Amino acid sequence: MRLEGDYGDDGYALVRGIVPPAVCNALLRQIDGDVVSKVPAGELMRQPNLLKREAVELYGFHYPPLLGLLWGLTPTVSGLLELDLLPSYSYFRIYREGDVCRVHCDRYACEVSLSLTLDYSDGVPWPLEMATVAAPPSALVEDDFGTLPFSAVEMQPGDGVLYQGVERRHGRITPNPNGWSAHLFCHWVRRDGPHAAHAFDGRTDAAQPVNFRLG
Repeated sequence: MRLEGDYGDDGYALVRGIVPPAVCNALLRQIDGDVVSKVPAGELMRQPNLLKREAVELYGFHYPPLLGLLWGLTPTVSGLLELDLLPSYSYFRIYREGDVCRVHCDRYACEVSLSLTLDYSDGVPWPLEMATVAAPPSALVEDDFGTLPFSAVEMQPGDGVLYQGVERRHGRITPNPNGWSAHLFCHWVRRDGPHAAHAFDGRTDAAQPVNFRLG
């Protein structure tokens, strides 16, 4: 695993090999076996305002393996950034050839975000474009960066971009060159930060003590 860039100063940094490609592949096989190959495609398709057409999406709290990976990555990301983090949520998306993701900022639960590339059908890196300057939090969704300077960050399977999701506008405005590509998005908040209430995506029961009743 290798960190490239300065998350604190630049607002984002590339992490090479944050998840082994073999683990990415195993996760995709499990998603396919548990969900994609069993559930009618129409039930998995969603179209948030970031996309111009529907895509397969899974929310971590609805599919435990995604949640487990988010929780498992928490100490790694906390150590890399030297921040005391709590997980908020994760979700999985499959993009198709020609898809784009419009430029946006994330909601407050995404104070610290990771865009993890799991695999490409044709092995062609599809960059994540990141604004190189911070912007005020906004719900505005646009087709491009306007006057904001930005850079393109390419990832191989197992690589991820850590970024300040609330303040750094980002997207994928270059059409996807692969037949499909699979990505996992993981999000955290600082334990003592302004968005701490969004830990576990605001599910207050997630942090409550467990009282097992055995026998």
